[in-house]
Amino acid sequence: MGRLFGTDGVRGVANADLTAELALGLSVAAAHVLAEAGTFEGHRPVAVVGRDPRASGEFLEAAVVAGLASAGVDVRRVGVLPTPAVAYLTGALGADLGVMLSASHNAMPDNGIKFFARGGHKLADELEDRIEETYHAHAAGEPWDRPTGAGVGRVTTYDQGFDNYVAHLIGVLPNRLDGLKVVIDGAHGAAARVSPEAFARAGAEVITIGTEPDGLNINDGCGSTHLAKLRAAVVEHGADLGVAHDGDADRCLAVDATGAEVDGDQILAVLALAMRDAGGLRKDTVVATVMSNLGFKLAMEREGLSLVQTAVGDRYVLEEMKRSGFALGGEQSGHVIVLDHATTGDGTLTGLMLAARVAATGRSLADLAGVMERLPQILINVPDVDKSRVATSPEVRIAVTDAERELGATGRVLLRPSGTEPLVRVMVEAADIEQARSVAGRLADVVKSALG
Repeated sequence: MGRLFGTDGVRGVANADLTAELALGLSVAAAHVLAEAGTFEGHRPVAVVGRDPRASGEFLEAAVVAGLASAGVDVRRVGVLPTPAVAYLTGALGADLGVMLSASHNAMPDNGIKFFARGGHKLADELEDRIEETYHAHAAGEPWDRPTGAGVGRVTTYDQGFDNYVAHLIGVLPNRLDGLKVVIDGAHGAAARVSPEAFARAGAEVITIGTEPDGLNINDGCGSTHLAKLRAAVVEHGADLGVAHDGDADRCLAVDATGAEVDGDQILAVLALAMRDAGGLRKDTVVATVMSNLGFKLAMEREGLSLVQTAVGDRYVLEEMKRSGFALGGEQSGHVIVLDHATTGDGTLTGLMLAARVAATGRSLADLAGVMERLPQILINVPDVDKSRVATSPEVRIAVTDAERELGATGRVLLRPSGTEPLVRVMVEAADIEQARSVAGRLADVVKSALG
């Protein structure tokens, strides 16, 4: 698998890349690294373990639980719950460690392991590095200290996690959703029970699709990566809006009453104004990635709000929010972080807050999302090039300068080397789709000839 930890934990094809042996070993390594870091000092360590409904999650959960208990960690199994629920419960229960088994929006054969530190925050990069080093050292023959007798961890099931998490979601909503009809697509994933229950308790009339997980159908033609069924259901039932989650429910996309998509940028824009009006948008600033649509940036400027942009990845958004004390951030893909109420992206919370804004204002979602105009965006992947030279090539630099001059203030160019493949992504935004397509094509040709 190369380096084990990516930007969002460890992922791979379950039982091929991500095996039971790997899951067990990483869990033991995590326990040892956190013990050495002083996380467990003075008390018996406790971990919260949850998963999405993938079939492979059953044996991987067993491996993780066995690894942690064998390292002297008491385990609270919370069952099938969203990633943000596991993060919340890690903090709420005062646990030292949280573990979520999920591959998010990936297809069913994949799975993943994500670790949370005390308080429900993602592990720092240096801790992930140390866990990986410790795992490899043991695999190479270095022995582990193993507790015996009363020192081994005890495993219990924590049945109150579902209700505790839903109560938390309802408790942070600014207003009820009475009078709204909402369609929820649970992606046959971890939010299949949680999201409909939360919306119903908040007062909405709820219609569900994608809420019958069988372990094999997660993300299969449904959820935030496949919106067609949600669009049709919203129109068919005359709903006010629709909400779509991914497999582990850390993201949310929406559909307005006409069936039109409301993406993560638009959701961020709606929530930014809602939080500003309520006095909760600290420093009048929103954090997003460099891939956010230019229309989002222009909308925030018109509203007198500041935008801070980070590298692509919700972990980088979160790092900037924590470092600078901001309250709201997210990605175009629907990862939205409301830091006062969640330590990670939370799709159910995002959907609830979006619906709450509709209910509070009496305005349609289409009207609210109209605060920003999505400028046409063209993305071209240029393969088989030397991506390391994209920032230093004189030919590429001249082409980018010419393109930016042509586009002016209502356009944008972004060239980004892939993190995992030998290709460069060329992204162009412009007020006119044909201009965006033309400029992107010319830039792609220059990248190919200069770096190929």
